[in-house]
Amino acid sequence: MSSARLFSSRRALAGAAAFVIAVLGGCASDEVPYEERAVEQIYNKAMDLMEEGRYHPAAKEFDEVERQHPYSEWARRSMLMSAYANYKVNQYNEAILNAQRFISLHPGNRDIPYAYYLVGLSYYEQISDVGRDQKMTEDAMTAFTELVRRFPNSEYSRDARLKIELAQDHLAGKEMEIGRYYLNRHDYIAAINRFRIVVERYQATTHTPEALERLTEAYLALGIQTEAQTAAAILGYNFPGSEWYEDSYALLAGYGLEPAENRDSWISRAWQSVTSVF
Repeated sequence: MSSARLFSSRRALAGAAAFVIAVLGGCASDEVPYEERAVEQIYNKAMDLMEEGRYHPAAKEFDEVERQHPYSEWARRSMLMSAYANYKVNQYNEAILNAQRFISLHPGNRDIPYAYYLVGLSYYEQISDVGRDQKMTEDAMTAFTELVRRFPNSEYSRDARLKIELAQDHLAGKEMEIGRYYLNRHDYIAAINRFRIVVERYQATTHTPEALERLTEAYLALGIQTEAQTAAAILGYNFPGSEWYEDSYALLAGYGLEPAENRDSWISRAWQSVTSVF
């Protein structure tokens, strides 16, 4: 190998080594160096950072409280404060882990409702559009539902109920998107199964009128007229001014039919079972 090429190779290796050192140094700088301090000192510093809006270093300081003084009252407070600080900087996984750990270790604490709420919020903020996987939507609903079930009068339960409704609407939207896809492909059974989920599980959402109209359309295509008439009848009774009812009525008229409810239909039973709860 020529001296020029050797020099070039060494310079490249030196540059790569310098880059690795810089990266490692940058990673190390994110860690709070261990320095034994009084618990009040660490906690107060963390709170000062929070007030300044510096949530990431605040979370590190709250974690330091736990590391140095794990059995103190301050450690219990810091666990939840760290979860909140991580939530504020979109570090949702860390926020969820800390909040869930707080729930597990301190189930009788007065701040448990807020811990559930924080878990729900952290999932809720990660909800994606209906074209993608809805695991975060389901997890948010689970956390908020548990909060409302266990602490119905909590100050956080009202907002949790609202977010449950929004999450349900989102999940119903996902089912509708898939159902429309199957309907356009003339896979009517698969489409009906998706619209059925909306009617049975998400009846209180904004997607229900369309789901009933799509059921009318799919059942007519299969020649199952009584189910089509039932879907249209329930749609007309509950959403009489809806454009979806007008479409359903027109579809039936094209076959010389009118809306007529069959009480033995799964659509009728599903509707009665849900409305009777309210």
